[in-house]
Amino acid sequence: MELYSDEYFMNEALKQAQMAFEEGEIPVGAVIVSKNRIIAKAYNQTERLNDVTAHAEMIAITSAANFLGGKYLNDCRLYVTLEPCTMCGGALFWSQIGEVFFAAADPKRGFRQNNSKTLHPKTKIHEGLLAVPSEELIHRFFEKLRE
Repeated sequence: MELYSDEYFMNEALKQAQMAFEEGEIPVGAVIVSKNRIIAKAYNQTERLNDVTAHAEMIAITSAANFLGGKYLNDCRLYVTLEPCTMCGGALFWSQIGEVFFAAADPKRGFRQNNSKTLHPKTKIHEGLLAVPSEELIHRFFEKLRE
C-alpha cells in the first residue's frame, strides 16, 4: 500500500472507528487530510460526551478548522468509515470540504437518503473504499449490543 494513498487514510479512519467500538460507541471514525497530512482524527463520542452531535465528522471538522485557523476546508479531504448523516452533511456543506471519501453506505440515515444536494456543489464524493471492513465492524457492534 502506497504511503499517503486514499487507502492509507481510510485505514487511519478505521483505526478511529475501532477505538469507538472499544468504548461502546457506534464505530465510526474519521480523519481529515490537508496536503497529504492528517490534521484531524476523530471517532463517535455521543455516549461519552452525552451529546447527540458528537459524531466523528463533527469533531473532525472542528479540529481541522482549529488546526487551520479558519472555517473553510476547501483543500481538505475527509475519510470516514460510514456515509455521513444529514447533520454531518450540512456541516460538511458549510465547511466547503473539497472531497469526501466514505467506506460504507448508510441506507437508513446517510445524507443521500434525504437530499443528494446536502454537500457543497464543489465537493467531490467517493464511495466504497474499504467498505467491507467498515461494514463488518458496524455489524459486530450491533450484534454485541443485541446480546
